[in-house]
Amino acid sequence: MAYGSPEFDWDVLTRPDVSSLVTGQLGFSWLDLHQHLQDLPDDEYLWKPAPWALSIAPRGKTSRRKVGAGEWVVEWPDGPDDPGPRTIAWLVAHLVEAYTERWEWTFGGHTRRRDDMVLAHPTAAAGVAALQEAVEAWQRDVGALTADELWTVGRSQATPIDAQAPFAHLVLHLNRELIHHGAEITVLRDLYRASSSA
Repeated sequence: MAYGSPEFDWDVLTRPDVSSLVTGQLGFSWLDLHQHLQDLPDDEYLWKPAPWALSIAPRGKTSRRKVGAGEWVVEWPDGPDDPGPRTIAWLVAHLVEAYTERWEWTFGGHTRRRDDMVLAHPTAAAGVAALQEAVEAWQRDVGALTADELWTVGRSQATPIDAQAPFAHLVLHLNRELIHHGAEITVLRDLYRASSSA
């Protein structure tokens, strides 16, 4: 299945200003991850690299901590340092959560938290479409900000740290999330192909 390819303004990489730096990194990183999500089948999306891997599950069908609204939920780690493996479905849902909640508390109504949002989708097509919608909404609205607005302290109210930091730091944090989890998704795709061929 193919999803609409994101547009990328290559000229942004030649402009020497803070807005171009943060939006260029986000745009190029999303372009790269988007390419790695093409033709993702459902069995690979839900594949567990280990039996105890965190994933998504129908509501009421998991004993783990749950996050998200809707019929499917995200299994959440017990603590911030939980080293356990994750499925691609989990990583996609986590990115949907990170971008959607930060968008809500920066550009949205400042009312919904992650447990009010549908984050988990049982098919690769629906999960990737939700991620594309979340990233591109964030990308669009961040790209419309001026340099002064990017330096505004407290522009996002999602967390106490966000409220105390210049907004550009949050943009870079979400860029890092996309790069970090995008790399994990790419490795999981490699591992799945290797395990299938073995």
